[in-house]
Amino acid sequence: MVPHDKRKENPGSSQEGLGDHLLILHNDNFNTFDDVIDALIMHCQHDNVQAEQCATLTHYIGYCEIKRGSYDELTDLQRILEDHSLNVTID
Repeated sequence: MVPHDKRKENPGSSQEGLGDHLLILHNDNFNTFDDVIDALIMHCQHDNVQAEQCATLTHYIGYCEIKRGSYDELTDLQRILEDHSLNVTID
């Protein structure tokens, strides 16, 4: 079975307004779950559940998309999160 892409179904519902870049959190061996969760809540405006889910996905899968937006917006956020010793990249 081929996955169905709903964006092709409604061309007017594109997420272009959200930006076309992703901020990706990568797993590391020195930040605790609490450190990651606190940083995501404080700087990415995640709620507690969303931050916990992102931390868990990052731990088990190795990475997680934490924010979508313009390159300039994500660059500032990347610097802030890197100051908290998180490993983040922009894709």
